[in-house]
Amino acid sequence: MNAQDLVDERGDLWLALAPLWLEREPGERDYARMIEVIQRHDLTLRELEWIFRLELAPVLARYQMTVAGEWRHFDDHRLMKQLVAHNLRLNGWRRKSWALFSGLTTMMTRHRWNELMARLMVVRGELPQ
Repeated sequence: MNAQDLVDERGDLWLALAPLWLEREPGERDYARMIEVIQRHDLTLRELEWIFRLELAPVLARYQMTVAGEWRHFDDHRLMKQLVAHNLRLNGWRRKSWALFSGLTTMMTRHRWNELMARLMVVRGELPQ
């Protein structure tokens, strides 16, 4: 897969989910936007979990670990370049390493992810309201 294919396939999903890593808690509008984009991609919860853990967290967690962080907002163009570069290299031992350490890279946003997945399940009718 090349860079353009990645952007075409995942770009809008990655950018929609990026606010999970911002300094502020996502609002209702943020969650609604994330769910809208997720629904367009028709992904299972398991597929979404791996996107969260392997495709997004290794790049976005770095923003949260900086002392003078840039995590009040993201430069979408710069972020997309970082995500594409990471995902183009995500194979073999790199994929296994990120899978192994994904608990560390997702722990600061896990509560937000769980909230998003609960909301998604309600929208999909997979959970009682």
